[in-house]
Amino acid sequence: IDFSPVEPYYFAVTCSVRVQIYNPITKLVVKNLSRFQESAYGGTFRNDGKLLLAGDEEGLVKLFDVSSKNILRLFKGHKSAVHRAAFTQDALHICSFSDDKTVKVWDLSTERVVNDFSGHTDYVRAGCASPVSPHLLISAGYDNMVRMYDTRTAKSQVLEVDHESPVESVIYLPSGGVFVTAGGTDIKVWDAMSGGKLLARIAQHHKTVTCLKLANNGRRLLSGSLDHNIKIYDVSNYECVHSINYPNSVLSLGISADDETLVAGMVDGLVSIRRMESEKTDKQDEERDTRMQKRVVDHVDEVIEEHQKSGMSKANKHLRVYEYSKALDCTLAPYIVNKSPHVTVTVIQELIRRKGLARAFSGRSHKSLAQILRFLNRYISEYRFTRVLIDAVNILLDVYEDSMHNFSSTILNLFRQLTKKLKQ
Repeated sequence: IDFSPVEPYYFAVTCSVRVQIYNPITKLVVKNLSRFQESAYGGTFRNDGKLLLAGDEEGLVKLFDVSSKNILRLFKGHKSAVHRAAFTQDALHICSFSDDKTVKVWDLSTERVVNDFSGHTDYVRAGCASPVSPHLLISAGYDNMVRMYDTRTAKSQVLEVDHESPVESVIYLPSGGVFVTAGGTDIKVWDAMSGGKLLARIAQHHKTVTCLKLANNGRRLLSGSLDHNIKIYDVSNYECVHSINYPNSVLSLGISADDETLVAGMVDGLVSIRRMESEKTDKQDEERDTRMQKRVVDHVDEVIEEHQKSGMSKANKHLRVYEYSKALDCTLAPYIVNKSPHVTVTVIQELIRRKGLARAFSGRSHKSLAQILRFLNRYISEYRFTRVLIDAVNILLDVYEDSMHNFSSTILNLFRQLTKKLKQ
């Protein structure tokens, strides 16, 4: 999983023979890069978000234009799968890390190999480029070794440290002088400026640590593990300050540059998207939320299937021209409500974000209002929808509070059923 560094902070999920790019707000696929014959690996955005790099099982590295989905460059030279590839700091070169035990640096314009490093004795599954120098990069492999290279020298490596376990992930801190490795159950912090001195060892996981990411402008370190947890550490002292539990083993994670979206990819092919709630300013809303928190599960993730179809192109068209009622109506069709209720909930959530749900609910006929109430009654008890639908119910009550005496017995009964479910 990799986030675009620029707004609106789309994120790329690499799985099977495709790289899918998601909108973090709507949770929908906006681009599908499927020009792979075999498994794709390690989709990574350039620092402007316009290009994306990915390796594959055939040993190829492909450079995509995100907007057009075209392949701009094809780098051939590895003899085995490439699980990791990265842009150098100046974005003029790329580096690739392969199961053929080599690390290659390529010229982006000519597709030619500039440097070829072959010091590893096992699969190279982790690697990254320096955030401050276009000449420095790090590779790490299943031979337990972590190697730093300088493309300006003829040496095989300028630094080597032993993690003492097969390394799954490596990452530079923003200063470029410190790097972090993850392998086995350990995370280790190394000082590159002091010849690879071990600064800290973190042992918070009880199963293999699979991924690392930085957040909060480099002040927080995140780690994901097969033990179903993501741990968050304070980089100033490397102490664990928070832990998030997931329903399955975490293979990859990503966090947006504004720290508002945390995404985790799990071993069963599901992607969990966790959004930070904006702070409430209305006192009435705060009191209402406090009451609701007693009734519902807190911190519920939104989980989406990797290959799901969006099913809401019509709704998107109406949203683009601010036709909120029509956008909602599109997703209340029986075939969507019965088979893909998450699509309806996604539109409701987007309307809440736009502060347009009250407008979408207003002026409804009794038949249309009954349709909305039946949907809310049916799905408000599903934990993955509960938080969004409770907000929707509160908005619906605000809109029709003064009109209750005009409703038919059918509508009133549906409201009573909804009230009963909320009390549960």
